[in-house]
Amino acid sequence: HLTGTKVVCDRGACSACTVWLDGKPVNSCMTLAVDVEGREVTTVEGLARDGELHPVQEAFIEHDASMCGYCTPGMVMSCAGLLERNPNPSLDDVKLATSGNLCRCGTYPKVFDATLAAAKKMKK
Repeated sequence: HLTGTKVVCDRGACSACTVWLDGKPVNSCMTLAVDVEGREVTTVEGLARDGELHPVQEAFIEHDASMCGYCTPGMVMSCAGLLERNPNPSLDDVKLATSGNLCRCGTYPKVFDATLAAAKKMKK
């Protein structure tokens, strides 16, 4: 029973429901079940490996990058997706990768810091 992915707007406007479809971030609320048949779907729960949180998840905790939590799963998936594609992102890269993710609490600076910190940690 997975509960991490949140449906907030249900119209593709906030990206809180972001999951990976074949390794690429997509808004799950805009994706039909028939379109995922035979494809790999990764939710925020699927980022952890061998009981260890993904570096982005750890960095979100360390940098206090979530407040109410509605946007957090989608933000984590977008940021982790960026680091899969670009292990050395700039601040502008992180901003672009999260440009579709809405956060009503305004934690964007902490999200950016957490993502850049996770990128550094993943290089070690």
